[in-house]
Amino acid sequence: MDWTIGEISRLSGVSIETVRYWEREGLVPRPPRTTSGRRVYAPSDLKTLKFIRNSRDLGFSLEAIRDLLALRGPDNSCADVKAIAQKHLEHVRTQMARITKVESVLADAVARCPGGKTVDCTLLEILEA
Repeated sequence: MDWTIGEISRLSGVSIETVRYWEREGLVPRPPRTTSGRRVYAPSDLKTLKFIRNSRDLGFSLEAIRDLLALRGPDNSCADVKAIAQKHLEHVRTQMARITKVESVLADAVARCPGGKTVDCTLLEILEA
């Protein structure tokens, strides 16, 4: 079965513009075109689009996704996939620690805000420090 870009966009949950962008980035192979110039997508393209979408949902960079796509073949090592995921997990944990710190500082600042005139605003004082 073959699909147009609109159909594969709907089936994959990826916008048409994103499909085109991922094609330009080389993540999705450029599909063949009909005689009228329309892109024609195959089931393998749908599988790739879903793979990329799921990877992006987990926060993987396009560079990491490119590497993961290259490792999908049966002769590759799952250890290589794990290494990419481990590196990303470390990045996520670093981001979470930073966000937790930001949340703590912001929650404290909001709690200390008297809510009166801006001349007495502790939030503005913190931001100006």
